[in-house]
Amino acid sequence: MSECKLNHSQEDVKNKFESQAAFLPEDMMPLFKQFFTEEHTQDLLNEVFHLLKKYDLASEDERNARNNRLFLVLKNV
Repeated sequence: MSECKLNHSQEDVKNKFESQAAFLPEDMMPLFKQFFTEEHTQDLLNEVFHLLKKYDLASEDERNARNNRLFLVLKNV
């Protein structure tokens, strides 16, 4: 994924999640629900945003890599 210079708000991340939720694994939903109840660092918000960005267009291998990273991030916040 390319590096982005924009900082994404929690609202940006939530909107991106909502636009991609239908494509994400079902067992990730409770983790995102918990994620959005807390405040996070700017770096973490940016990372989650970019993992979600164009998720629906990613190849199966790319989705698997993103899923692994998302599960790691969401389970450790």
